Amino acid sequence: MTGSFSSRSSLALGLAGALSMACFMGFGRFSYTPILPGMMADLHLTASDAGLIASANFAGYLAGAFLASGPFGRGRERLVVFLSLAATALLLAAMALAHGLFAFMVIRFLAGLASAMGLVFTSALVLGAAAHSPRVQSMHFGGVGFGIALSAFVSFVAVPLSGAVEPHWRAEWLTGGAFVAVAALMIALLLPKPLVHAAAAKAEPPLLWTVAMLRLTLSYALFGFGYVVAATFLVTMARAGASGHSVEFLAWLLAGLAGMGSLFLWQPLKVRLGTETAYRLALCAEALGSVAMVLLPAASAPIIGGILFGATFLVVTAYALQIGRVYSPDSPRRVMGLMTAGFGVGQIIGPVAAGLLVDLTGTYLVAGLMAAGVLALGGLLAPGRMD
Repeated sequence: MTGSFSSRSSLALGLAGALSMACFMGFGRFSYTPILPGMMADLHLTASDAGLIASANFAGYLAGAFLASGPFGRGRERLVVFLSLAATALLLAAMALAHGLFAFMVIRFLAGLASAMGLVFTSALVLGAAAHSPRVQSMHFGGVGFGIALSAFVSFVAVPLSGAVEPHWRAEWLTGGAFVAVAALMIALLLPKPLVHAAAAKAEPPLLWTVAMLRLTLSYALFGFGYVVAATFLVTMARAGASGHSVEFLAWLLAGLAGMGSLFLWQPLKVRLGTETAYRLALCAEALGSVAMVLLPAASAPIIGGILFGATFLVVTAYALQIGRVYSPDSPRRVMGLMTAGFGVGQIIGPVAAGLLVDLTGTYLVAGLMAAGVLALGGLLAPGRMD
């Protein structure tokens, strides 16, 4: 792969990455959060049920990450990206047609697998071609925030105003699927064909497992556990606090908008302090967000917590993967796949543990504080500045 693209090609590359991440992550994974309260109310799901559905998605994400870290799809990265986009669109629509906890878990497992494959292969193409372009990297990861903000608009504005019959949650899943289908056509036009290079077909060497690499992987796994409580239950927390429709909407919308701009805003701090220090600070800031979600007054907790969540979780993800690529520069896709797998283990356990705690205590307080503690521990275990 080569980074010698023109400004126009770089813009197309960044837009393609942003739209892909909006599809795979913003809708494929995170649209579950604003849709969940309606599903719980209509289907009488418990917090434990909601956690199981979320964990099924993350189990699929783990499986996809392991698959993507091996030889699967080598030399056919673009094909895997578009197959993953097609699967994501169909599986989002399938959620609107499904009935029962088991069916939801199966669909979300497959959706998680498609999300992980799409994330790893798209990121390998985009970051490989723009390794020295912070703007393209920020656009790429910022697409997750764009997808989250758009999913908030779909769930709280577009679908309610469309005249869809109550409950709205089925229409929300269908709308997400339609967005991904349309976006896939745009991505096909924007993703530059020169990204595929003959060298991409060569097998990558094994990872170099240094102490620093092990610490980074463990820290990233703890992040997966800690961040997922907010990622799954933020809007549900707002509804449980009887904060009102506008607060639920703002909490998720602002989380997405904060995510869109987070990498641009953190860039000066990263340049001044280094990627690893910025990574640690972002984990600590996200821990504060988890505390805010459960300790601040009900009217402000989801909004402040959502902003802190959005302003940090993409930063942690992007910086962790960047650090991993520096630690093992000859195996970029293998690094991304195996680190994502460690992250996936953490986020499988997180929503189940949080859901059980909510059902046992009748409140999100303990679950939120648990998430904050795990995030802080991830910051402590993260390696120091790169040599």
